[in-house]
Amino acid sequence: MMDTTAMSRNRWMIGSCASALVLTVALTAGCSSPATSSPDGPPGVNVNGVGEVQGAPDTLTTQIGVQATAEDVTSAIEQANSAVSEVTDAVIAAGVAREDIQTQQVSIDPQYSGALPGGTSAISGYQATNTLQVTVRDLSKASAVLGDATTAGGNATRISGVSFKIDDDSELISDARSRAFADARDRAEQYASLAGGELGDVLSITESITGQEQPRSFGESATSFDTAVPIEPGQQTVSVSVSVKWALN
Repeated sequence: MMDTTAMSRNRWMIGSCASALVLTVALTAGCSSPATSSPDGPPGVNVNGVGEVQGAPDTLTTQIGVQATAEDVTSAIEQANSAVSEVTDAVIAAGVAREDIQTQQVSIDPQYSGALPGGTSAISGYQATNTLQVTVRDLSKASAVLGDATTAGGNATRISGVSFKIDDDSELISDARSRAFADARDRAEQYASLAGGELGDVLSITESITGQEQPRSFGESATSFDTAVPIEPGQQTVSVSVSVKWALN
Protein backbone atom coordinates (compact mmCIF):
# COMPACT_ATOMS: atom_id res chain seq x y z
CA MET A 1 0.00 0.00 0.00
CA MET A 2 1.37 3.38 -1.08
CA ASP A 3 2.11 5.75 1.76
CA THR A 4 0.65 9.20 2.08
CA THR A 5 3.87 10.98 1.08
CA ALA A 6 4.17 9.02 -2.19
CA MET A 7 0.54 9.65 -3.08
CA SER A 8 0.93 13.37 -2.49
CA ARG A 9 4.03 13.42 -4.67
CA ASN A 10 2.21 11.65 -7.52
CA ARG A 11 -0.78 14.03 -7.30
CA TRP A 12 1.64 16.99 -7.52
CA MET A 13 3.37 15.54 -10.59
CA ILE A 14 0.06 14.83 -12.35
CA GLY A 15 -1.19 18.32 -11.58
CA SER A 16 2.03 19.87 -12.80
CA CYS A 17 1.89 17.88 -16.05
CA ALA A 18 -1.75 18.87 -16.60
CA SER A 19 -0.89 22.51 -16.02
CA ALA A 20 2.00 22.26 -18.44
CA LEU A 21 -0.26 20.63 -21.02
CA VAL A 22 -2.87 23.35 -20.68
CA LEU A 23 -0.19 26.02 -20.91
CA THR A 24 1.32 24.42 -24.01
CA VAL A 25 -2.05 24.21 -25.74
CA ALA A 26 -2.82 27.81 -24.83
CA LEU A 27 0.53 29.01 -26.17
CA THR A 28 0.09 27.02 -29.35
CA ALA A 29 -3.37 28.44 -29.92
CA GLY A 30 -2.06 31.93 -29.27
CA CYS A 31 0.57 31.52 -32.01
CA SER A 32 -2.00 30.60 -34.73
CA SER A 33 -2.56 33.41 -37.32
CA PRO A 34 -6.19 34.27 -38.02
CA ALA A 35 -7.38 34.00 -41.69
CA THR A 36 -7.54 37.47 -43.19
CA SER A 37 -8.56 38.67 -46.65
CA SER A 38 -6.24 40.90 -48.65
CA PRO A 39 -8.31 42.57 -51.39
CA ASP A 40 -6.43 43.85 -54.45
CA GLY A 41 -8.10 47.23 -54.27
CA PRO A 42 -11.10 49.18 -53.06
CA PRO A 43 -14.56 47.62 -53.19
CA GLY A 44 -15.88 47.67 -56.72
CA VAL A 45 -18.25 46.16 -59.24
CA ASN A 46 -16.98 44.72 -62.53
CA VAL A 47 -19.52 44.21 -65.33
CA ASN A 48 -19.56 43.56 -69.07
CA GLY A 49 -21.49 45.50 -71.68
CA VAL A 50 -22.17 44.91 -75.38
CA GLY A 51 -23.04 47.36 -78.15
CA GLU A 52 -23.92 46.41 -81.73
CA VAL A 53 -24.49 48.61 -84.78
CA GLN A 54 -25.29 47.60 -88.34
CA GLY A 55 -24.19 49.32 -91.51
CA ALA A 56 -24.26 48.74 -95.24
CA PRO A 57 -20.99 47.44 -96.73
CA ASP A 58 -19.44 49.63 -99.40
CA THR A 59 -16.50 47.49 -100.55
CA LEU A 60 -16.31 44.09 -102.23
CA THR A 61 -13.24 41.86 -102.40
CA THR A 62 -13.07 38.83 -104.67
CA GLN A 63 -10.51 36.36 -106.00
CA ILE A 64 -10.60 35.97 -109.78
CA GLY A 65 -8.31 33.38 -111.30
CA VAL A 66 -7.65 31.63 -114.59
CA GLN A 67 -6.46 28.11 -115.30
CA ALA A 68 -4.82 26.83 -118.45
CA THR A 69 -3.71 23.28 -119.29
CA ALA A 70 -1.23 22.37 -122.01
CA GLU A 71 1.18 19.59 -122.91
CA ASP A 72 4.23 21.62 -121.86
CA VAL A 73 4.95 24.16 -119.13
CA THR A 74 5.68 27.06 -121.47
CA SER A 75 2.40 26.75 -123.33
CA ALA A 76 0.40 26.47 -120.10
CA ILE A 77 2.04 29.61 -118.69
CA GLU A 78 1.54 31.58 -121.90
CA GLN A 79 -2.15 30.67 -122.04
CA ALA A 80 -2.68 31.58 -118.37
CA ASN A 81 -0.79 34.86 -118.78
CA SER A 82 -2.88 35.78 -121.80
CA ALA A 83 -6.15 34.97 -120.02
CA VAL A 84 -5.28 36.84 -116.82
CA SER A 85 -4.19 39.85 -118.88
CA GLU A 86 -7.62 39.87 -120.56
CA VAL A 87 -9.33 39.61 -117.17
CA THR A 88 -7.22 42.46 -115.76
CA ASP A 89 -8.05 44.75 -118.67
CA ALA A 90 -11.74 43.89 -118.32
CA VAL A 91 -12.02 44.71 -114.61
CA ILE A 92 -10.10 47.96 -115.10
CA ALA A 93 -12.44 48.92 -117.93
CA ALA A 94 -15.37 48.12 -115.60
CA GLY A 95 -14.16 50.71 -113.09
CA VAL A 96 -11.59 49.03 -110.82
CA ALA A 97 -8.40 50.98 -110.11
CA ARG A 98 -5.20 49.15 -111.04
CA GLU A 99 -3.86 49.57 -107.51
CA ASP A 100 -6.86 47.55 -106.29
CA ILE A 101 -5.74 44.52 -108.31
CA GLN A 102 -3.14 42.29 -106.68
CA THR A 103 -1.69 38.93 -107.70
CA GLN A 104 -2.57 36.38 -105.05
CA GLN A 105 -1.28 33.10 -106.47
CA VAL A 106 0.78 31.78 -109.36
CA SER A 107 1.23 28.02 -109.64
CA ILE A 108 2.21 25.34 -112.15
CA ASP A 109 1.22 21.74 -111.49
CA PRO A 110 1.86 18.60 -113.52
CA GLN A 111 -1.15 16.60 -114.68
CA TYR A 112 -0.98 12.81 -114.68
CA SER A 113 -2.57 10.20 -116.90
CA GLY A 114 -4.20 7.04 -115.62
CA ALA A 115 -2.17 4.34 -113.95
CA LEU A 116 0.24 2.52 -116.23
CA PRO A 117 1.25 -1.15 -115.92
CA GLY A 118 3.29 -1.48 -112.76
CA GLY A 119 1.28 1.15 -110.87
CA THR A 120 3.12 4.19 -112.22
CA SER A 121 1.64 7.34 -113.79
CA ALA A 122 2.96 9.46 -116.61
CA ILE A 123 2.82 13.25 -116.86
CA SER A 124 0.26 14.14 -119.50
CA GLY A 125 0.49 17.92 -119.28
CA TYR A 126 0.76 20.96 -117.02
CA GLN A 127 -1.80 23.26 -115.45
CA ALA A 128 -0.96 26.92 -114.82
CA THR A 129 -3.03 29.02 -112.41
CA ASN A 130 -2.93 32.78 -111.91
CA THR A 131 -5.23 34.33 -109.30
CA LEU A 132 -5.94 38.01 -108.70
CA GLN A 133 -7.45 39.68 -105.66
CA VAL A 134 -9.74 42.44 -106.86
CA THR A 135 -11.20 45.14 -104.61
CA VAL A 136 -14.30 46.96 -105.86
CA ARG A 137 -14.91 50.21 -103.98
CA ASP A 138 -18.07 51.17 -105.86
CA LEU A 139 -20.64 48.43 -105.35
CA SER A 140 -22.77 49.75 -108.18
CA LYS A 141 -20.03 48.46 -110.48
CA ALA A 142 -19.52 45.10 -108.76
CA SER A 143 -21.94 43.16 -110.95
CA ALA A 144 -20.34 44.46 -114.14
CA VAL A 145 -16.84 43.73 -112.83
CA LEU A 146 -17.60 40.07 -112.18
CA GLY A 147 -19.58 39.65 -115.38
CA ASP A 148 -16.93 41.29 -117.57
CA ALA A 149 -14.18 39.26 -115.88
CA THR A 150 -15.89 35.96 -116.65
CA THR A 151 -16.57 37.03 -120.22
CA ALA A 152 -12.93 38.00 -120.75
CA GLY A 153 -11.52 34.84 -119.20
CA GLY A 154 -14.10 32.49 -120.64
CA ASN A 155 -14.24 28.92 -119.40
CA ALA A 156 -10.78 29.31 -117.86
CA THR A 157 -12.12 31.81 -115.29
CA ARG A 158 -12.41 30.82 -111.65
CA ILE A 159 -14.04 32.95 -108.94
CA SER A 160 -13.50 31.54 -105.46
CA GLY A 161 -15.90 33.89 -103.68
CA VAL A 162 -16.57 37.43 -102.54
CA SER A 163 -16.63 39.22 -99.21
CA PHE A 164 -18.07 42.57 -98.20
CA LYS A 165 -16.82 45.12 -95.71
CA ILE A 166 -17.28 48.72 -94.63
CA ASP A 167 -14.19 50.60 -95.70
CA ASP A 168 -14.40 53.19 -92.90
CA ASP A 169 -16.28 51.82 -89.90
CA SER A 170 -14.91 54.32 -87.36
CA GLU A 171 -18.32 55.99 -86.82
CA LEU A 172 -20.02 52.63 -86.35
CA ILE A 173 -17.36 51.58 -83.84
CA SER A 174 -17.80 54.85 -81.92
CA ASP A 175 -21.57 54.33 -81.79
CA ALA A 176 -21.20 50.70 -80.71
CA ARG A 177 -18.70 51.72 -78.05
CA SER A 178 -21.15 54.25 -76.57
CA ARG A 179 -23.87 51.62 -76.49
CA ALA A 180 -21.58 49.07 -74.86
CA PHE A 181 -20.52 51.48 -72.11
CA ALA A 182 -24.14 52.51 -71.45
CA ASP A 183 -25.09 48.84 -71.23
CA ALA A 184 -22.30 48.20 -68.73
CA ARG A 185 -23.24 51.25 -66.63
CA ASP A 186 -26.90 50.21 -66.44
CA ARG A 187 -25.88 46.81 -65.13
CA ALA A 188 -23.39 48.29 -62.67
CA GLU A 189 -25.94 50.75 -61.26
CA GLN A 190 -28.38 47.92 -60.68
CA TYR A 191 -25.79 45.86 -58.84
CA ALA A 192 -24.70 48.86 -56.77
CA SER A 193 -28.31 49.50 -55.76
CA LEU A 194 -28.82 45.86 -54.82
CA ALA A 195 -25.68 46.06 -52.69
CA GLY A 196 -26.94 49.18 -50.91
CA GLY A 197 -24.31 51.50 -52.38
CA GLU A 198 -23.68 53.71 -55.37
CA LEU A 199 -21.14 53.80 -58.16
CA GLY A 200 -17.93 55.73 -57.75
CA ASP A 201 -15.15 56.42 -60.24
CA VAL A 202 -14.29 54.12 -63.12
CA LEU A 203 -11.25 52.05 -62.17
CA SER A 204 -10.56 50.18 -65.42
CA ILE A 205 -11.92 49.62 -68.93
CA THR A 206 -11.05 46.90 -71.46
CA GLU A 207 -12.72 46.40 -74.83
CA SER A 208 -12.95 43.99 -77.75
CA ILE A 209 -14.11 44.98 -81.25
CA THR A 210 -15.38 42.56 -83.88
CA GLY A 211 -16.73 43.09 -87.37
CA GLN A 212 -18.66 40.42 -89.22
CA GLU A 213 -17.65 40.04 -92.85
CA GLN A 214 -20.07 38.25 -95.12
CA PRO A 215 -18.24 35.86 -97.46
CA ARG A 216 -20.20 34.57 -100.43
CA SER A 217 -19.05 31.63 -102.52
CA PHE A 218 -19.83 31.12 -106.17
CA GLY A 219 -18.04 27.79 -106.40
CA GLU A 220 -14.92 26.89 -108.33
CA SER A 221 -16.10 27.64 -111.86
CA ALA A 222 -17.67 30.75 -113.31
CA THR A 223 -18.95 29.09 -116.48
CA SER A 224 -22.57 29.23 -115.24
CA PHE A 225 -22.54 33.03 -114.78
CA ASP A 226 -24.64 35.29 -116.92
CA THR A 227 -23.14 38.55 -118.15
CA ALA A 228 -24.65 40.39 -115.17
CA VAL A 229 -23.84 38.78 -111.82
CA PRO A 230 -26.41 39.68 -109.12
CA ILE A 231 -24.79 41.19 -106.02
CA GLU A 232 -26.50 41.67 -102.64
CA PRO A 233 -24.17 43.13 -99.98
CA GLY A 234 -26.64 42.85 -97.10
CA GLN A 235 -25.66 44.32 -93.73
CA GLN A 236 -22.53 44.13 -91.61
CA THR A 237 -22.59 44.15 -87.82
CA VAL A 238 -19.93 45.93 -85.77
CA SER A 239 -19.84 44.76 -82.17
CA VAL A 240 -17.98 46.23 -79.19
CA SER A 241 -17.66 44.41 -75.87
CA VAL A 242 -16.40 46.25 -72.79
CA SER A 243 -15.50 45.20 -69.29
CA VAL A 244 -15.71 48.12 -66.85
CA LYS A 245 -14.89 48.24 -63.15
CA TRP A 246 -16.38 50.96 -60.96
CA ALA A 247 -15.54 51.79 -57.38
CA LEU A 248 -18.43 50.97 -55.07
CA ASN A 249 -19.22 53.66 -52.48
